[in-house]
Amino acid sequence: MNRETKLLDVVALLEDIPELGLYQCQVGTIVEEYEPGVFEVEFSDPSGHAYALETLNANQLIVLHHRPTLVG
Repeated sequence: MNRETKLLDVVALLEDIPELGLYQCQVGTIVEEYEPGVFEVEFSDPSGHAYALETLNANQLIVLHHRPTLVG
């Protein structure tokens, strides 16, 4: 990831993981950090019902931003 992730960050999946029913660009929320770079991510539908809860590595995710971020 391009910055340190933290609990409750909104992230998007960077790759397909068909065996888990997850595909690139699906959006989830980090709900736990097990060790540096290893996260539990919850994927929910627009109604807030979770449809997947998976342990993923930082290199599989990108943090999404809802407003401009300051660089430097």
